[in-house]
Amino acid sequence: MSKADYMLSILWMLQQRKRTAAELAEELELSVRSVYRYIDALCASGVPVIADAGPGGGYSLPEHFSSAPLFFDAGERRALVQASAFARGSGYPYEQALDGAIAKLKRYSNAEQLSQMERHESGLETLHSPAAPLAQLLEELETCTADSLMVEMDYRKGNGSPPSSRGIDPYGLVLWKGQWYLTGFCHKRQEIRSFRVDRITGLRRTGETFLRPASFSAREFLLQSLLPGYDNPAKLTAVVISASEGVLNDLCSHWLFGHTLEQRSADTANFLLDEATLYSYAPYFLLPYGKALTILEPAALKQKLAAVTAELAAYYSA
Repeated sequence: MSKADYMLSILWMLQQRKRTAAELAEELELSVRSVYRYIDALCASGVPVIADAGPGGGYSLPEHFSSAPLFFDAGERRALVQASAFARGSGYPYEQALDGAIAKLKRYSNAEQLSQMERHESGLETLHSPAAPLAQLLEELETCTADSLMVEMDYRKGNGSPPSSRGIDPYGLVLWKGQWYLTGFCHKRQEIRSFRVDRITGLRRTGETFLRPASFSAREFLLQSLLPGYDNPAKLTAVVISASEGVLNDLCSHWLFGHTLEQRSADTANFLLDEATLYSYAPYFLLPYGKALTILEPAALKQKLAAVTAELAAYYSA
């Protein structure tokens, strides 16, 4: 371990209880002289280590020091172990480092703290959609995003055409519905665009840097591209749907309807949708609900849904 790791380890151990230099040396597999050196370094950095001489003596920390920012309270420990559960399986590129951090947190927790963390950790799990292994690619993209490094990317579209190369200023990564997206400035198209990471077939650093636009949000950009007219309510059409509370809860949990919800009561929900989405996507999504919901407005959406249903009936009657 590095010097910083040894110093942090000593802090965690002293936070649990008083220890002698010999105990610290044995557990950390150090010489007692090295322990003295790290204790001196901690004191020099401002840590108030208490040294008691004689029988029953040893090193300890003041009681108030356990609430210092370096240490975590019960709620913070619970949040850390549970947050790690959300990251695992999502394609997050730093799972190994995350596991190491959680292991270190557990290693320097006392028995009561460890038991509490393990109870909360086992009580919350997640299921992620299967996805291509992209950890190495995501790690490189995240690094280039953080360090403002321009990349040259080989990218294949979903239409089966061969990959094409383009220079990209990577602005940010977004995880949406189990897929990772890279948002950045495309030098080929001279505009900001979003790309599916699993379609990147090659990635190289160009050696150039870029300046990321102030306050740019990759999440908001992707959301606006998914929801045309999202930032201009005047171009949107009001959709009013009546249903039971359970059906409306399910409907509003969907990414499209959840983000376009304008007003909601126990049995009615008002949405704002752009015209393209309203007639090309919404009817097919609403169709499986059958008579569990009623479209009150607009009349054109009801007519479109009736036409889609008639076409489907004719297809399977043939």
